[in-house]
Amino acid sequence: MTDFWQTREGFWNRGGWWKALLVTVAYLAVFLGISQLVGLTLGHLIDDGGPLASATNVLLELVLPIGLGALVIVLFLAAIGWLKPVFGRQPIGGRPWMWIAVAVVAYPIVLRLIGLDYGSFPAGVVLVTLLAGLVIGIAEELVTRGAGVALLRKGGYSERVVAVLSSVLFAMMHLINAIGTGISLTIIVLLVYTFFFGICMYLIMRVTGSIVWAILAHALTDPMTILSTGGVDTAVEGAQNVWLTVASTGNYAVIIFGLVALFLIRGRVNEAGAAAPATTANPATA
Repeated sequence: MTDFWQTREGFWNRGGWWKALLVTVAYLAVFLGISQLVGLTLGHLIDDGGPLASATNVLLELVLPIGLGALVIVLFLAAIGWLKPVFGRQPIGGRPWMWIAVAVVAYPIVLRLIGLDYGSFPAGVVLVTLLAGLVIGIAEELVTRGAGVALLRKGGYSERVVAVLSSVLFAMMHLINAIGTGISLTIIVLLVYTFFFGICMYLIMRVTGSIVWAILAHALTDPMTILSTGGVDTAVEGAQNVWLTVASTGNYAVIIFGLVALFLIRGRVNEAGAAAPATTANPATA
């Protein structure tokens, strides 16, 4: 069994897009199962009015199920011997233009931090929502930019394909928002945004050299968005002041920059886990 999980000839070490999809679907199944269990056992503690109605709501609807999902993906990576490599230095470097992804993601966070009316939330909601953001960042980044990117690279794909497919998986994770409501224009806009946000997270991971920075960027983006819009994965902003109005342009900035970035991403990681040597103008680091 150890050989099956951990050797280079093992199942996971051969990589492939469908294995990345398998990990994503398995995580979603675990998350939905935990959410159902929480609803059945602790649902009587959840107040009406959505996740931001109380700190207890945020804890039970977001922190607990996603936190347990994050624990599952961490244990999975540890079991196959990938925890250290996933958190280690990226095997391929970034280019200076990739720092734009950091700026594009950071400015809405800063503006929302300034513009939020913290006193309008029930006691403890802001702090628990920040905790929710942390577990969301850990879980979703480890599934897509962690396990997903590693499996795609081991499958021999170029970095552009790795970025695209891992971002498709990331967007697919947000399809669960259509459960019970169906596919609407809001869901479609959300999927487009999350795809390009995934591209930005990939670029942040590459240019900083570590998935930790992608986790932190994600962990700050989600709670600030939730608190400023009043909902989870809400695509339409209800801005209340100039700070939040300007921050809402971040959605468009992510999409526009992500679209341009798709044409600029270069490179490939070889089977040994290192950047493949360039044949011309050093595409391994472009």
